[in-house]
Amino acid sequence: MFIQTESTPNPATLKFLPGQTVLEEGTADFPNSEDASISPLAQKLFGVDGVTGVFLGRDFVTVTKEDSVDWDHAKPALLGAIMEHFQSGQEAINGAAAPDHSTEVSEEDAQIVGQIKELLDSRVRPAVAQDGGDITFHGFDRGVVYLQMKGACAGCPSSTMTLKMGIENLLRHYIPEVTEVRPVDV
Repeated sequence: MFIQTESTPNPATLKFLPGQTVLEEGTADFPNSEDASISPLAQKLFGVDGVTGVFLGRDFVTVTKEDSVDWDHAKPALLGAIMEHFQSGQEAINGAAAPDHSTEVSEEDAQIVGQIKELLDSRVRPAVAQDGGDITFHGFDRGVVYLQMKGACAGCPSSTMTLKMGIENLLRHYIPEVTEVRPVDV
């Protein structure tokens, strides 16, 4: 098994590409080891010293580390843990992954929210996944879109610029009802 690695815009996060499907659908975000109980893969990765977060996508795994830990020391152990997991035949998570977006929406905003989700799915999420992360819709209220950055994008130094200059401008261009995009921390 050959696992590729890619750097991300977040220097504390590295993207691992195992060359096979990690999750059939959705994503799974584990911002700490306590949340990883449903994921044998995430548990193994949190077993490596200095790991502070694990994010699972369709065909990638991103790992966030403490600033004091050097990638040269952590990367071999992480590659070993990922390889061991996939060779074991276990699932990445027990149960279903998190849905791609929050589903609560008022009837009057349903059409606008549908357009927002479509743009996020077709234009934004693929680009964010390239950087080892994901973005999910959490709400729309009086022109303000609430989004959550996950994986490599959560805590990334450029995530605010991505939200404000990239995603906000895109949504405002295509959907005049959108006036602002704000981040949500769950």
